[in-house]
Amino acid sequence: MAFGWIDEQASARRRAGLVRTLRPRPADSPLLDLASNDYLGLAHHPEIIEGAAEAARTWGGGATGSRLVTGTTELHGELERELAAFCGFEAALVFSSGYAANLAAVTALAPHGSLVVSDAGNHASLIDGCRLARGTTQVVEHADPDAVRKALGTAKGPAIAVSDTVFSVDGDAAPLAGLAAACRAYGAGLVVDDAHGLGVLGDGGRGAPYAAGLAGAPDVVATVTLSKSLGSQGGAVLGPAKVIDHLVNAARTFIFDTGLAPAATGAALAALRLLRREPERAARAREVARALHTRLTASGHEAVRPDAAVVSVRAPSPDQAVRWAADCRAAGLAVGCFRPPSVPDGISRLRLTARADLTEGQIDRAVGIIGDTRP
Repeated sequence: MAFGWIDEQASARRRAGLVRTLRPRPADSPLLDLASNDYLGLAHHPEIIEGAAEAARTWGGGATGSRLVTGTTELHGELERELAAFCGFEAALVFSSGYAANLAAVTALAPHGSLVVSDAGNHASLIDGCRLARGTTQVVEHADPDAVRKALGTAKGPAIAVSDTVFSVDGDAAPLAGLAAACRAYGAGLVVDDAHGLGVLGDGGRGAPYAAGLAGAPDVVATVTLSKSLGSQGGAVLGPAKVIDHLVNAARTFIFDTGLAPAATGAALAALRLLRREPERAARAREVARALHTRLTASGHEAVRPDAAVVSVRAPSPDQAVRWAADCRAAGLAVGCFRPPSVPDGISRLRLTARADLTEGQIDRAVGIIGDTRP
């Protein structure tokens, strides 16, 4: 029977406690939110909402076509110029999502005969980029520049190393300086996904490559998302102008995808401008993450020390992680729940977002609920 195999997979997921369901949230949710990626608390900021509304009033509800046809507006150009300047890169190219940006960067920079060296803890979008690239992919140990160096030594053509800057599961930071040194020893490029670094790390939130002194380097390319710290939607690739020009001509997720909607473009631009005026938001997000970690570990939880704004709390099993997250929700706290296959090490977790707009009272309340509901 057509699609009969789906029933078997569904049964296997139920037995393993890995069934996922959609949970639509209301516009005025009463939950304390430590589950979203709204690191700077900008998604509902009046300036960002007005930026989206004004862009929609001016440019309409959609981009109307691919970026190379009718989907590029003057607003896209403004965002690309300001984003590149803020992060310290020569040029930028905006995509409809961070996922699309990662697929573009990896596939377009890994032609036939090339080698892609990928960190074992990379995000699914980087992994999918490696799968779609025409080059050969070699997966190496997590956050290990020596493993990257060894792998690059086997390359017989062009090569890139690919890594998150901040890994989305545990919130640990990649050793960017070591990765860059390994790449430069073999003339390879470094492609990093700064989705969880932009707005949190670096001077005023300029990102992990900026903090590591790699922004603007001719051999470094960064991808970012506009849907986390900037409270909007979309993604971008930052790098040397010649790399961006190459993506315009070679990246399939740019050429064949509809451009980012004007409202999302306007919201991201408004958020970027607000962050330039209020750089202290980045430091506050890191401060909240440290406070969450300190209070959770003092309460006996096994939490990973955060390098940015993600705080990971280990759970005993997938079933217990799901139940723990559900009990938190019932008590008024929204938390993320990561379990296989979303976690590369097979260990289930609660994933907490440290937002810059959280008060001390809200931090204490969150820690208390997590402790009270612990399985």
